[in-house]
Amino acid sequence: MIASVAFRRFKALRNAQVRLTPFNLVLGPNGSGKTSLIEALQHLRTLSQLEPMDPITAHVTEDGPSMVFQFTAPFERLQVRLACVDSNRCDAIHLTPPDAPDWPALKAEIERIRSFAFDPEAMASPTPLQPGAELAADGANLAAVLADWRETARAAYDAFVAEALRLFPEYTKFELQSRPGHHVALAFTLLGEVGVVSGEDLSQGTLHTLAVLALASMPQPPSVVCLEELDHGVHPRTLRELRDALYRLAYPESVGLKRPAVQVVATTHSPYLLDLFREHPEDVVITQKHGREAHFERLSDRSDLDQLLEEGSLGDIWFSGILGGVPEERNSPQES
Repeated sequence: MIASVAFRRFKALRNAQVRLTPFNLVLGPNGSGKTSLIEALQHLRTLSQLEPMDPITAHVTEDGPSMVFQFTAPFERLQVRLACVDSNRCDAIHLTPPDAPDWPALKAEIERIRSFAFDPEAMASPTPLQPGAELAADGANLAAVLADWRETARAAYDAFVAEALRLFPEYTKFELQSRPGHHVALAFTLLGEVGVVSGEDLSQGTLHTLAVLALASMPQPPSVVCLEELDHGVHPRTLRELRDALYRLAYPESVGLKRPAVQVVATTHSPYLLDLFREHPEDVVITQKHGREAHFERLSDRSDLDQLLEEGSLGDIWFSGILGGVPEERNSPQES
């Protein structure tokens, strides 16, 4: 859906552009633009509610931060520019061409962008039942969403449960426990045990994995899914399952699903997760930071990639600093 984003004076992204594909794994040091990219998509969704301003007659602060979005077919002739007062407040949207008849259709897709940063502690607690609930940005209402699916989208619920039990074979049954005050909570039955393991006793990695599986099972998924820290608390051997779950969103036809693709933007600091993309470098974006400025580099654009991969695993090569996208080292006094 989104083909590219160009940044100017937005936090560390002083003059940077990133090309987006159906699946985008973004990694790099802190403060290098990973979260800023997701924030830009959030700004796009928020400002799409405003009436676009004519870029010719509207007053534009040339010195302020801005972001320019290009889109894939059938919206490739449209361009959206967001103008900001500062890096924390963007307040104007400009559309080119200003009278584009397909803007309402594009706007409808933009409104379906969703961003998630799952909080396992919030997901572990009981949550109020919410008919028609949409998964919250922190995943806190996961149990309520699943309870709604159980009644209104049984196929999605059953697919989620089957996948969860496959990934966690130590459990024989997934449950949604009723709690006082019309609340519901996650629970599993442990293999060979009579009692249940409640959400409060599940590990952070298990809860995070359940939330990602829910994203992949949504009966009505967003147009774009942004996910902070895909690897959060997850054992390295489970990371392939999370990658594959999100691949089903981005490439539904590859698993025989007949539904629109969902664009995925996920961030990580995990070399183990990066290792899983050795055969798909086109899906990896590395954020490079030099001083106070940052830019993006798609891994497949490196002319020396094949040569580098002969030296070891992709994760090790990145961790060593050869690919960039790692914290800068301060020179010792003897070296300066």
